[in-house]
Amino acid sequence: MKPIGLGSTSSNINFYIANRPPLDDYPVMNELRGLAAGELAHIVKHTSNHWRKAFNVYAKLLFDWHKRQGRKDLPNTWQAYRDLELFQSHSQEALLFSAPELNRNTKTIHIIAGKTYAAYLNLPPLVWLDNYFAINKELRLIVAPYPDYRQLSNERIEKLIAIMHSESGWSELQST
Repeated sequence: MKPIGLGSTSSNINFYIANRPPLDDYPVMNELRGLAAGELAHIVKHTSNHWRKAFNVYAKLLFDWHKRQGRKDLPNTWQAYRDLELFQSHSQEALLFSAPELNRNTKTIHIIAGKTYAAYLNLPPLVWLDNYFAINKELRLIVAPYPDYRQLSNERIEKLIAIMHSESGWSELQST
């Protein structure tokens, strides 16, 4: 099954979400494509506040992630990152509406949006680090809170970034 969603076909961070924007061709979309200039603003303007929050949370997370990775060509703010790079074809990430295809032989990080969606998917065994995060280290799979301000708060964004950073130290995170 080919991936369906928004972002780069060569992403190294894949987010999986259970729902799609309820407008235009998104409900029936069957490909992975990058957001075009202004498309994110169009989605936010013509849908509920839910999508604005989700895009903002992902932009904050990815901006901080890339900044800590030492990326030199980042925009100055997470808002500029959201508007100029988030889920575009030249970015390093994708927001997928299709189920994850997991492979041990890839360096891609897979992040499932929420426990409810994770329970729906037929995922391999997970180790729960706390009430919010679960992992499968071998598959670089993370279950994280849903991307909204209350569930994936700034504090939990920090924890998710720490989990993403710690390929070799995942077991240490189980006690934090």
